[in-house]
Amino acid sequence: MVAETVKIALEKALEIMGEREYTSPLLDARLLLSHVLEVDKSYLYLNLDSEIPGDRLKRFYELVEKRAKGYPLQYILGSQEFMGLEFHVEEGVLVPRPDTEVLVERIIELVKSEKTESGPKILEIGTGSGAIAVSLAYYIEDAEVYSVDIDETPVRVAAENAKRHGVESRTHFLHGSLFEPLDQLGEIEYDIIVSNPPYIKSDEIEKLQLEVSTFEPKLALDGGDDGLVFYREISSGGLRYLKSGGMLAFEIGHDQKESLIEIMDRDYRDIETVADYGGNDRVVIGYKKE
Repeated sequence: MVAETVKIALEKALEIMGEREYTSPLLDARLLLSHVLEVDKSYLYLNLDSEIPGDRLKRFYELVEKRAKGYPLQYILGSQEFMGLEFHVEEGVLVPRPDTEVLVERIIELVKSEKTESGPKILEIGTGSGAIAVSLAYYIEDAEVYSVDIDETPVRVAAENAKRHGVESRTHFLHGSLFEPLDQLGEIEYDIIVSNPPYIKSDEIEKLQLEVSTFEPKLALDGGDDGLVFYREISSGGLRYLKSGGMLAFEIGHDQKESLIEIMDRDYRDIETVADYGGNDRVVIGYKKE
């Protein structure tokens, strides 16, 4: 392939990607080109007339075509920022979203407001990339975090991310369904159980943006007919593993607040909700009744 300038390559990329919903084509094109050239985005602004070698240009257009079909940008780049940390992501793990930071931030705030002799034992149901588990271990320096996922890919990816951020000695990633793998650990009472479970109604998944509905793992999205299946299972099943007065914390969909309060009300007290930065209900937290 004949070399082209940065400016021409970006213009052609915009034509290929078009103005698809949910994307910012120019930003995506710049990120892809930076990735291929292994340079910072600022390099592109300062070197619009620089020529791109043919082999790199070919790779760039291959990635542009892939992105134009809805393939998640984060999977192409292999990275997503969360809580100020860079996480490796790949096909088979849910891409971390900014809304989930509200859940993590609130847990950190609550833990640090209490004075305890030892750090909390935290259990996460649904590992994904490890964003929640690793962030909690990173920012709560004496926390020990256990995380369970039904798929092996998230377990592997999360372990890689824990090592990347130096918390591998305090994070434990287990393969299995919900609480099933915990029996092998012996009797452990957890101070906190946290989950961002699948909460999309089964018949609504196909209505999501293309990159989510087509390319992200269905297991991490499908919450059953009413979107509440896993909230019920975790709320009830967690009673066996959560210490008296221990915290149960969920991320929720924007319209699930009242349903979650109803599910948790029998066994949990002092239930609070937290809105995300868009003003939508995003987090529900309660404490196991004594």
